[in-house]
Amino acid sequence: MKRRNYLLFLSMIAMFVTRVAAEDGSRLWLRQTAGDSIVHISIPRQSPTLNIAAEELRKDWKGVPVELHIDKKQEKTKSAEGFCIRSGKDKIIITSRSEIGLLYGSYHLLRLQATHTLPSSESAQPIYEVPAFKLRILNHWDNLDGTVERGYAGQSLWKWDELPDKLSPRYTEYARANASIGINGTVLNNVNASPQILSEEYLQKIKTLADIFRPYGIRVFLSINFATPIVLGGLPTADPLDKDVIHWWKQKIKQIYHLIPDFGGFLVKANSEGQPGPCDYGRTHAQGANMLADALKPYKGIVMWRAFVYSPTDADRAKQAYLEFQPLNGQFHSNVIVQIKNGPVDFQPREPYSPLFGAMPQTQQMVEFQITQEYLGFSNHIAFLAPMWKEFYNFVSPTTLKAVAGVSNIGTDTNWCGHHFAQANWYAFGRLAWNPHLSSEKIADEWLKQTLYINVENTKDEVHTSLKQLMLESREAIVNYMMPLGLHHLFAWGHHYGPQPWCNIAGTRPDWMPSYYHKADEQGIGFNRSSTGSNAVMQYPDSLRQLYNNIYTCPEEYLLWFHHVPWTHTLSSGFTLWEELCKHYDHGVQQVREFQKIWNSAQNYIDSTRFVEIQSKLKIQMRDAIWWKDACLLYFQQFSKKSFPYSIEQPIHELNELQKAILPISNFECPDSKLLNAIR
Repeated sequence: MKRRNYLLFLSMIAMFVTRVAAEDGSRLWLRQTAGDSIVHISIPRQSPTLNIAAEELRKDWKGVPVELHIDKKQEKTKSAEGFCIRSGKDKIIITSRSEIGLLYGSYHLLRLQATHTLPSSESAQPIYEVPAFKLRILNHWDNLDGTVERGYAGQSLWKWDELPDKLSPRYTEYARANASIGINGTVLNNVNASPQILSEEYLQKIKTLADIFRPYGIRVFLSINFATPIVLGGLPTADPLDKDVIHWWKQKIKQIYHLIPDFGGFLVKANSEGQPGPCDYGRTHAQGANMLADALKPYKGIVMWRAFVYSPTDADRAKQAYLEFQPLNGQFHSNVIVQIKNGPVDFQPREPYSPLFGAMPQTQQMVEFQITQEYLGFSNHIAFLAPMWKEFYNFVSPTTLKAVAGVSNIGTDTNWCGHHFAQANWYAFGRLAWNPHLSSEKIADEWLKQTLYINVENTKDEVHTSLKQLMLESREAIVNYMMPLGLHHLFAWGHHYGPQPWCNIAGTRPDWMPSYYHKADEQGIGFNRSSTGSNAVMQYPDSLRQLYNNIYTCPEEYLLWFHHVPWTHTLSSGFTLWEELCKHYDHGVQQVREFQKIWNSAQNYIDSTRFVEIQSKLKIQMRDAIWWKDACLLYFQQFSKKSFPYSIEQPIHELNELQKAILPISNFECPDSKLLNAIR
């Protein structure tokens, strides 16, 4: 009987441990558990923001008492959001010029605890942190019907049909997660904006969200449709120089600030991909932006005007943003920021930086990154994007930028981002927006320790090192098995999932077709953007222009971006272009095989639920990598007329089979394994 009770007891313990160990990813990187004792937390006064800071520390801090102090004269953190953490004999003191700075300092202290990087003694030097950018903002591409454009993690977080009366607990969780990594702004809706977002009905809903976000230091912004005065106001025009249009915007903005006193301003996509804009009336982008900026200025609001513009012309699409915006340098008002994508085409797995950066010294600029993986396997592939963003900062100094934006990858999925590892890109965006000098290695280290392990202290160093290396190599692996050596935009029509280098739809704009970019023929492959081609190299500074213009000096990662290269051209490895292309595709596949091995070796250190879910995603990624390799190499072989090197894994598909496979575009979110298996 005693033995039976003992076994029952062990069984109950096992059930409890399993239940505790199983996780669903909903807590993101904020998984700390409460300490054994109640720690004294001192705050200078009661307020919503300071109460949050105190509660976070009381819930998770396991060390000595903590005191929070407002210090308006703090010298080394002149930014209101900056903070200082000092270790004393029997307490820790966090100081800042503002309440939100103290909240950021509290989260940073908890991060140090969770990653086991707390200063070891009271003699340790104070920690000073100051954000590099004043505005660190998420761009949601959420629609009013609940869908998310280029979203792969379920529906929109914003339950417009329930607001303002019913509030999801996720609104607060969202604000908390953003504040913990220093994000201080959010654009709630798609850049392809519905005019209805500025209606009285929706402004009341937005006010409710702004009230929730405010204590966490997050201001609300809205994407607007330039034709809104016509749709909502009944005006016959949206001409930015029309006095009635100007009056309409002033009244609408007055209404917004009456409801939301700290409203941030507008994000505008105009005269791009069919969206209305000032050019419809013979006005410039600067005239359109300045009209809105003048109306926002009394309230200290800003306009973020997107430079992602292209139209069906004969000009190289990679040149169009520069051609349209650079002549406007110095014409934008002081509260306008031109928002530029990191690359000159469209968030490709690898692009050179957009030459528009640095070409408008009298204009405020900000960079737009894409956190959501539109061109990187959606939420099916592991793609840690910190190395991509760091690559951008190798060319563009953060000091030349006013702000940074990231297109959100957040949705209603339990784990927020569709793939557990995709959370790392939300985290990395926030950390780099705060400090772009942080290394990819440090960010990966922080995220793994806070997010993934059952027990950080009991995780083997070699397991942690391997998982960190997996993250750091993941984006390069995708470049290898999708589009190496500067190839770009070989994606399937419309939804951009999977390879379709052969796609050619009659009557469609050439720059929406892969052949526009790869230009494969019997002589070679690649887009000639040198001085003998489209001359896009002329938009870069002299040193880079000379480097990129020469086929022998152009960095090989950009070779096919800037040059149409003969199949027989010899690369630095000693292999021909065709051989090197094959080896890159094959290497990408082998990298994913290695990722699977690394992940499987970590099983004892990850909770069972997330281990199995990520393992399943890696199976999809493995099959996708082979799909990409086979499709691209078999298709390009038709032009090269060359055999595959014997040393690479030979294709397992037939080209005609792959060309018949068409994924549906309508309601396309993230393909499930049954659909993917059907085409492979």
